[in-house]
Amino acid sequence: MVRKNSRNQARGRDPASSARRRGLVLFVFLVSVAGVVYWQRSVIASGIGSVADAIWGLFGWGLLFVALFLAALVWLIRQQSLNSLVFRWNRWIGIIAFALAIWGILSFFGLGGSIGEAITGNPPVLNFAGILTGILRILLLAVVGFILLAPGIFYRFVVFLASQLFRRLRRIALPTANPPRVNLPSAETARPEATPAPADGLYKPERRPRGLFTFIRSSSQPSPTPAIRSPGAPPAPVQAPPRQDLKQVAQDVWKKYGESPSLVTVDGWKLPPIDILDKTQEVQFTEADNAKRAKLIEEAFASYGVDAKVVQINAGPTVTQFGVEPGWDRKYKETKEKDKDGNVKVRLEETNRTRVKVDRITSLANDLALALAAPSLRIEAPVPGKSIVGIEVPNTVSTAVSLRGVVETNSFQKVQAKSKMALALGKGAGGEATAADLAKMPHLLIAGSTGSGKTVCLNALICCLLMSNTPNDVRFVLIDPKRVELTSFNSIPHLAAPVIVDAEKALEALRWLSHEMDQRYQKMATVSARNIETYNKNRSGTEKMSYLVLVIDELADLMMQSGDEVERILCRLAQLSRAVGIHLVVATQRPSVDVVTGLIKANFPTRISFAVTSQVDSRTILDMVGAEKLLGRGDMLYMPTEADKPKRLQGCYVSDPEIERLVYFWNSQRKEEVPSLKIDDLPITQSSTRKGSAPEDPLLMEARKLAQEHAQVSASFLQRRLRIGYPRAARLMEQLDEEGVEGGEDDTPRGS
Repeated sequence: MVRKNSRNQARGRDPASSARRRGLVLFVFLVSVAGVVYWQRSVIASGIGSVADAIWGLFGWGLLFVALFLAALVWLIRQQSLNSLVFRWNRWIGIIAFALAIWGILSFFGLGGSIGEAITGNPPVLNFAGILTGILRILLLAVVGFILLAPGIFYRFVVFLASQLFRRLRRIALPTANPPRVNLPSAETARPEATPAPADGLYKPERRPRGLFTFIRSSSQPSPTPAIRSPGAPPAPVQAPPRQDLKQVAQDVWKKYGESPSLVTVDGWKLPPIDILDKTQEVQFTEADNAKRAKLIEEAFASYGVDAKVVQINAGPTVTQFGVEPGWDRKYKETKEKDKDGNVKVRLEETNRTRVKVDRITSLANDLALALAAPSLRIEAPVPGKSIVGIEVPNTVSTAVSLRGVVETNSFQKVQAKSKMALALGKGAGGEATAADLAKMPHLLIAGSTGSGKTVCLNALICCLLMSNTPNDVRFVLIDPKRVELTSFNSIPHLAAPVIVDAEKALEALRWLSHEMDQRYQKMATVSARNIETYNKNRSGTEKMSYLVLVIDELADLMMQSGDEVERILCRLAQLSRAVGIHLVVATQRPSVDVVTGLIKANFPTRISFAVTSQVDSRTILDMVGAEKLLGRGDMLYMPTEADKPKRLQGCYVSDPEIERLVYFWNSQRKEEVPSLKIDDLPITQSSTRKGSAPEDPLLMEARKLAQEHAQVSASFLQRRLRIGYPRAARLMEQLDEEGVEGGEDDTPRGS
């Protein structure tokens, strides 16, 4: 308006007269249009009527749905919420399906127009077949709309119907059959010391078998009928069921898994099939949930003035990793300019732009956790090999990773094709399987608080080696101070000795391993072999030098018993035993500096940390923070030798029934000719049991001469004659007393 007034003033016109002139022109135009409409009113009325009839014949009452859809579209445009058409596409399509179903119902009453008749497929003249076809189409549209609007309710409904149908079919197929029943051993008869040794030499696990229902279907005893007791009668004594014959259990396992002709045979031993492990169903997360959380992350960054965008989403079993690409920090310069009318305009000109610093993203970890309602977040900045920052958000429902699910992947098969010591560790934050070679580690240090998953990880590693190695390939030395964790493997033929639960015997086992390492080096030197692979190249069966894997479930107990000697032997083994095929897997729940010392850390470059209680423990095991934010139950940080940063994994889970099936499978083919490594027969010298002796003093010979020349010798006498201090003279006197030299009574020390 200001611009028009200035233009009229420049031309010499009055603004008021110009406004009256424009109003007069508009009035004349409206009167002319009204006159033409009144003159041709009959023609216009007939045209409007024909158009309305055509629209009504096409849409019918469905025109109301079209109007509502257009109104909703206009409302979304005004609210700038068109992205909801993408993120909530299932809801919009479900609503459209319901609207089409109602539109089809209206066509039965002649109110749906041509589109309604096309939906139901009914001609103008209805018949029974046409009505049935229309009803089926309407029901199909209604079901599709229900599935899209409420997929969770529909899934639970289908599962419920399927379970009910399965139960009814099972009752019809087996009307009188009794379910199989296994008599488990009682608490009194399940003690290891009360179990008599079998005459046929079959080794039995020390623990009571659990989870036998997963593979035993051979019992034919009918279930007992419960007795009816009168209200006043005393309760009948509970009788323990008879003990299940473990030999029969092992035979049943062998009959089911060991008699298949497709089993791989190595040196006369049959390797277990993959079917002996359970396969669990993993939970799949919908893309809509991850897209919603990605939008929340972007909105949280924007609210704090950080330009960042989620460019990648990797859904894992425990956490979902959102790849965030940092944006730009832009600087603008304001430039004021005048146009030809004299108005001042401000123009923004970009002068500089820089990438958003990673520190600004990592500092918002707690704010992101608040926005996502997550217990904790872990930010990996940056993701190795990618130009993004990884934000790991815990899933609402975690999924267990089975050992079979990792063994069957290509990544594990590639490692196993190169080495017999392949280990299945778990799946990463993006769902990718991770495998490693124990021969290249070459030793593994595991730490974590109680209940975080250390023992399950050890069981998974042992089972993984048992799946692909015979007793001629791998032998185990298992040390279990807890007495209940590794004893389930107490009867497999791979053991070099029974599971060690006593701290003194554990120390003897470490000494034996050091002695065995020296003997192996001597054997390899006779044939000029540099490592165990070269030595076993042209050998087979019992002639091969088997790998030795030492597994310690709790290092803290051994360190409290004899810390200096345990540390010395472990460091010596870790430094020298790789070439002779001896590998160490050590776990502890107390990763403090007095247990995981500096020497032990230096010789165990590959480490796994489960959830710990503080940042101090995380720094002790990984030399960095992050393990205190883990979720537990198998959530771990794996740090290989060649990596700069640890990788987050969900460890493999192995159940007790799977372990028992593996144990029974190997027990069924135990052979007498398996050489046993006798740890207890190792001669222990007195020098090896001493924690350390001091070097001999150079003045000891002179002290002996003085003791031979004089009848009485004391510490002060040695101090005066040898011109030394009193502490050194006292040490010399103690050594003379140990050698049997009698000295005089000690007197007051004097200065030299």
